[in-house]
Amino acid sequence: MQTCRLFVPSPMNIGEDIHLADEQSHYLRHVMRVQCGNPVILFNGEGGEYEATIHRPGKSETVCHIEQFIPADREMPCKAHMIQAACRSEKIETILQKGTELGAASFQIVRTERSTLRLAGSKLERRLNRWKKIIIEAAEQSGRTRIPSLNWRDSLKDIHFTGQSYAMHPLTAQTWAQARNRIAQAEVIDFVIGPEGGFSEGDLNTLATMKCSTLTFGPRIMRTETAAPALLAAIYAIQQSPKSG
Repeated sequence: MQTCRLFVPSPMNIGEDIHLADEQSHYLRHVMRVQCGNPVILFNGEGGEYEATIHRPGKSETVCHIEQFIPADREMPCKAHMIQAACRSEKIETILQKGTELGAASFQIVRTERSTLRLAGSKLERRLNRWKKIIIEAAEQSGRTRIPSLNWRDSLKDIHFTGQSYAMHPLTAQTWAQARNRIAQAEVIDFVIGPEGGFSEGDLNTLATMKCSTLTFGPRIMRTETAAPALLAAIYAIQQSPKSG
């Protein structure tokens, strides 16, 4: 049976006990059926992971004893930040789940002129909590040692760019092949992905004033929920062998 892997957002030290929260205890006891002495992998998002042993499984609390630290590193060669135009919530959930599995460093969900999703106040807070849970579960499942951050932006002007920045758009002179070498050597890169209806002229003008280049990924137009996973897979491939092709 595969060893259970859990995110615990607290400091950890070899030889210490960690007390898991109610939801994680319920998962270990009733879903994974763990018993005293069973192994478990814990990570806190600061890099690496910890091998631990179930010390006291319980209904409301489980105690794990930390045995050793493993300096695992399964992150992308570069920090790839996904800036996704707000779209239907189920599509955002797919983007966050698959994007986390494929190595995204962070996500920003941003309102654009053609975005269909409108969130504010307590509704936004509840949705962000749900999305963060999806990211954590994807990180646990995929072996990530860091948790991608998640932020909501009310407009494109609120975006935080950190490196090379590209807005994905089919009607542009710059192709993926032309930008490939720059992307292959990037340490930090940002991709802005439009909503179901695509970017408006106003969106593109705003991005241009922010020094964000447009880029086409190929001859076909992808659904908004397809773009981020496809980009992440492509970045990983070319950064593993940047001199090929």
